[in-house]
Order: sequence, then structure tokens, then C-alpha cells
Amino acid sequence: MTSSTNNHNGVYPAYEIRPIDESQFLQEHQTRWTNLKFAIRVFAQFMKGFRALHFTGPCFTVFGSARFKEDHEYYKVAYAFGKAFAKMGATVMTGGGPGLMEAANKGAYENGGYSVGCNIFLPHEQLVNPFMHRWVVIRYFFIRKVLMLKYSFGFVVMPGGFGTMDELFETCTLIQTRTIRNFPIVVYGLSYHEPLRNFFQKMILEKTISEEDLKLVLFTDNVEEGINHIQKYLRENYHIEPVKPLPWLLERKRKNKFNQFLELIWLVWMLSRPVCLNKKINFRFRVTVLECNYFFCAALILLS
Repeated sequence: MTSSTNNHNGVYPAYEIRPIDESQFLQEHQTRWTNLKFAIRVFAQFMKGFRALHFTGPCFTVFGSARFKEDHEYYKVAYAFGKAFAKMGATVMTGGGPGLMEAANKGAYENGGYSVGCNIFLPHEQLVNPFMHRWVVIRYFFIRKVLMLKYSFGFVVMPGGFGTMDELFETCTLIQTRTIRNFPIVVYGLSYHEPLRNFFQKMILEKTISEEDLKLVLFTDNVEEGINHIQKYLRENYHIEPVKPLPWLLERKRKNKFNQFLELIWLVWMLSRPVCLNKKINFRFRVTVLECNYFFCAALILLS
């Protein structure tokens, strides 16, 4: 940028750099209108996630690479974790993709458990695996991470790449800063994560973290040991109660499309009835109220 700008009364003019590609929100300066639209999209994405996952029950999230195939040892281990959580009566949550995420979902799905996923829109489409009872696809990574942490009581970290490490380190940061408490983390794969364990010990020696920060993190090669680690903190620190759905918000633990349609008609009529039956009110205004209520209720259906 040139430094030979004109000085008017000692005040330099302000410049605005506008991106050629408006989708690159984190890369360039944005206009106020673009920022407002982004904020609205973020709010809508949070509401979409809250509506989809509100009745999932106590979740345990399994992270891991999408690149391991069904014949790999880690795939079988992730399946075993999903199966073990299903036997506990808990919900298994993953990123909803293939690989180890699919394995954990499959372990719960095939053994009587409840299986959910929180997927992400990617430039190269990440397909939703078929072993989930319910899932939601989120546009932004940071919203996805909030949702996966919000509804979870513990994490299992399988071998993975940048995304898996991102989740692990962010959760450790939240534990260190006391933002979340009593949140057990199981890191499976001693040989795979040996450099990571050494790095943690290095940070302890250099006093950049304390041993207390890692007391909830268990490195193991044993599925049963990992499950026991999670159950220990669950028994000691949580009392779980069921969440009751609110019919006036179109909430149901299990929904089908026909029931949703009937709920939509009922709710639109109940909201519009006082106005629509009042003949003293202008007819066009009554129609407008009916239309607005319809779109409002339809939005609730789509977000649920």
C-alpha cells in the first residue's frame, strides 16, 4: 500500500480493502454489511445445531481420522468404543464422516445405542456416513466444535490429523482455563501419540503447563481402561436428568415428516386465529399475518 496519501488537516483518509471473493471472511477486511450477514448466518447455524442436538442425551464424542479404512486396526478399536458407549446407554457423537468417525457411529448403531453426527461443509464434500440416527451439517468449524463440546461429557481421541489435534488442544485449553471442568479425555494409541506425550512432558518441564492440567487426560492402548476412566469422572461429577420436549416449539424426541406437517398446520392456525377471525381487520392484513406465521413455523420445522 502506498504511503504517499494526501494529508488533509493532519488526518489521513481511511481506506477499505474489499475482497474479490466475499466468502473468504477470515482472510481479508470485510464491509459492515458482509459482517452483519456473517453474524446472522452464525446465529442461524447455532440455532440449527441446538435444535438438532437438544435431545441427544449424554454424549461421548469420538474423534479420529477420516482416512482409515474398515480393515484397519484403529477402525476396529473405534467400533469397540462405540459399542461400549452403547452398552452404557450413552449417545455416541462424531464428526459424521467416514473412517474412524464412521466406525464409532457404526459401533453404537449396530449395538442398540443412539448415534449422532455433526458434519461440516467442505470444498471437497465430506459425505455423511450411514450409521447415524440423527445428524446436522454445519457450515463453520468453530460452531461445529462448540456443538461437539457442548453436548459431550467426555472425548475419545483416536489417531488423526490436524482436525483431531485441534479438538484435543482446544479442549485441553478449556480445561486449563477452568472454562470446563471434570471433562475426561481418552487418547488412544500409545505408539501413534508418543511424540505428543513427550511434547506434553516437555511443556510440564518448561513450566508452560502444569501436571494438574493433564490429570483428566489418559493415554492408553486399552478400550476398557478408557471406558473406566470416563465412567469414573461421570459417576463422581454428574447427575443426569432427561430433558422434556416443549410441544409449542415443535419439539419431539423422535419425529416423522407427517407429524411435523400436522404440527405446522396446527401451530400456524393457532397463531393466526385471533387475527384471521376478526372481520374488523383488513382482509389483506389478515392474509399477511397468516403468511408470516406460516414462514415462521416452517423455519422452526427446517431447523429441527
